[in-house]
Amino acid sequence: MNQFKPFHLAFPIRDIEETRSFYGDLLGCEIGRSTEKWIDFNFFGHQLSAHVKPDELAQAKRNEVDGKNVPVRHFGAILPWEEWHTLADKLKAFGIEFVIEPYIRFKGEVGEQATMFFLDPAGNALEFKSFQDPSQIFAK
Repeated sequence: MNQFKPFHLAFPIRDIEETRSFYGDLLGCEIGRSTEKWIDFNFFGHQLSAHVKPDELAQAKRNEVDGKNVPVRHFGAILPWEEWHTLADKLKAFGIEFVIEPYIRFKGEVGEQATMFFLDPAGNALEFKSFQDPSQIFAK
């Protein structure tokens, strides 16, 4: 039986308030502990720790995948199908500039998934994806 195990990820940011607004207000992540140097979020059941460290910020290198320039260094979440679409619509309405616009990858094939890439205010790349059939997450 596959038991859900949350992960922890620490990453650099430029500013606490813009990060609080982006992850808390826009993405709807519950805010945990914080100081003037770091802030924790409940990122879809996982713990993110954003640390003010602007000298650590660097644009992720890109790698071509299926004809798209995917930021190699990225993180994100796998959402239920309808929740993914709701988030995509919310991000579009907010005016988020996508690195890769929301689309269906591997349509009609093994591993079919909805995916989108965008940047947080510090330039960290995020990918959100969804599978209509969650058993396909690790399909070969």
